[in-house]
Amino acid sequence: MVHGFTKFQGGIENTAGFFSSIGLPGFLAYLVGEVELIGGILLILGLGTRIIAGAFAAIMVGAIFTVKLKSGFVGGYEFELALLAMSLHLLFSGNQFFAMDNVFVRRKSENQST
Repeated sequence: MVHGFTKFQGGIENTAGFFSSIGLPGFLAYLVGEVELIGGILLILGLGTRIIAGAFAAIMVGAIFTVKLKSGFVGGYEFELALLAMSLHLLFSGNQFFAMDNVFVRRKSENQST
């Protein structure tokens, strides 16, 4: 969430320019910023956990291979690799006990059983 917020706070046009400078379409900066910001909020709330985790995993793979890999592991892609591992864990394990998704799933199954 914080990384998405800083993309907009620092001027999303600057981020779009950076994306263009590394060979990516500038419009991807808007998409990545929105996914990070809105997805981060949803992940904190426990809504759409697997979908958001999948999007975060894709963003981390992109960040590692387009920007961070050439800097090496330490001081390079170590943080993104940790975020990728966390995203993959959430993608495959789904939400947990306190996630708001569970409230909606329970209500849906209760309505179908009555």
